[in-house]
Amino acid sequence: MSRIGKEPILIPAGVNVEVSGQTATVKGAKGESAYTAPACIAVKVEDNSVVVSRTDKSKHGAAMFGTVRSTINNMVFGVEKGYKKELLIEGVGYKAQMKGMDIVLSLGFSHDIIYSIPEGIKVEVQNGTTVTIEGVDKQQVGQVAARIRDYSPAEPYKGKGVRYSDEQVRRKEGKAVA
Repeated sequence: MSRIGKEPILIPAGVNVEVSGQTATVKGAKGESAYTAPACIAVKVEDNSVVVSRTDKSKHGAAMFGTVRSTINNMVFGVEKGYKKELLIEGVGYKAQMKGMDIVLSLGFSHDIIYSIPEGIKVEVQNGTTVTIEGVDKQQVGQVAARIRDYSPAEPYKGKGVRYSDEQVRRKEGKAVA
């Protein structure tokens, strides 16, 4: 049985959690988020916390028990404080700029890459080399950051490309000339 799933989720002040059937809706200062739990999991609001429990003893129920609890906990944190990822762009001529709801990336290709920002995500570009991604959904913020990074991950020889702000790029020595 999941140790994570057993723990109740405390609801902070300013956050409202409503459960109807299998759907949990969380509202807070930063926004709103909803999640539908599988049929093998029950979600209830008791006192000032959310309690997740299993309704059957299936293998799928055991697998989803801690996952559902973590997802709802992430939703509560997201609507209260929000999630944020920061990307750094390094390299000569490598830059980013916003055009409406699109981010235009110049990453050393013969063409610019245009990435459309999904709804619910806020992106800011500072100095053309720092991209900040914010939102209430942890998975969506991480996915947007990973997609932008995947266009040109930091390479180990010169370090140019897109990397997370807390990512360490292990540098390699170049080819030795005899």
